[in-house]
Amino acid sequence: MSEFRVAPARLDGAGYSILEDASLAGRNTLRVAARAALLVDLRTSAALAEVLAFPLIAGAPLLVLGEGSNLLLTRDVPGVVLSLSTRGIAIIEERDGYALVRAEAGESWNDLVHWTLGRGLAGLENLALIPGTVGAAPIQNIGAYGVELAELVDGVEAWDREAAALRRFSAEDCAFGYRDSLFKREPGRYIVTALTLRLPRTPTLRLDYAGVREELAAMQADLPTPALVAEAISRLRRRKLPDPAVIGNAGSFFKNPVIPAAQAAALVAAHPQLPSWPQGEDRRKLSAAWLIEQAGYKGRRDGDAGIAAQHALVLVNHGSASGAELWAFAQQVQAAVRERFGVALEAEPRIV
Repeated sequence: MSEFRVAPARLDGAGYSILEDASLAGRNTLRVAARAALLVDLRTSAALAEVLAFPLIAGAPLLVLGEGSNLLLTRDVPGVVLSLSTRGIAIIEERDGYALVRAEAGESWNDLVHWTLGRGLAGLENLALIPGTVGAAPIQNIGAYGVELAELVDGVEAWDREAAALRRFSAEDCAFGYRDSLFKREPGRYIVTALTLRLPRTPTLRLDYAGVREELAAMQADLPTPALVAEAISRLRRRKLPDPAVIGNAGSFFKNPVIPAAQAAALVAAHPQLPSWPQGEDRRKLSAAWLIEQAGYKGRRDGDAGIAAQHALVLVNHGSASGAELWAFAQQVQAAVRERFGVALEAEPRIV
């Protein structure tokens, strides 16, 4: 298995399989019908170096795929798609008041959240029910209900394609930003293989995000625990966001825009109901959902491409919309918001 000249229809090795002309329709939550020239299913990180050294793969364009929950495929992928299905979660170190938890990139993010809660560790409760894999989490610097992953990262392991070596990045090395990271800014270079989190044994619950305390009250959780907070967050998400198992979507499709404070003040003066939050001394974050709804796009559709009726941030596939059609509709939304409010919306998922 050290080399091959012509890839067969399917090739199986120790910890991996390679398939030619593979369908990706069941591997992205927007349910876009697209194909990969070459699909690699990786079941163990130990096989990564061998796979990447194959002549048909070495140096070829590479798209790393987890659950496909943060991705819009607008066309077939002419290069290589690497699907990570590696598994493993473990507490690797106990320290005074907290533990270090290491998880392989192919693990389900929500499974990791509940694994940690089940072992008396706090910190991830506000990030419950976010779709996707562990490997995608640091790339996107996922966040929800007042918590960002960057606050909890101890380190990230990633394969550096340029150096052909595995590297470990500290949280500072990752250069995290709002739904951003070093890995997102250099998508062709790094392949995230594992994540290590520093999680406390004594929780400091974050309950101030809109709706959280009310949901806990409805659950009669007078003394909330991290597990109860995770349940409240999960209930909120299920009500607000459409289920990808029912209708194709990639969760929140648009980022909340961060703009200069003076521009935000002028918009709030003109539109007093516009939600905004401070982001440092001279920047403010606006609600993209509010902007989209006011532009008239919440629940709107064009053919099978549309915006969810439940939440204006969610682009949905009502049936058989192509990736190109979904992207064209998303660009309509961006243009409408820009025309009415002078604000540019940025897509959150990766657009291929």
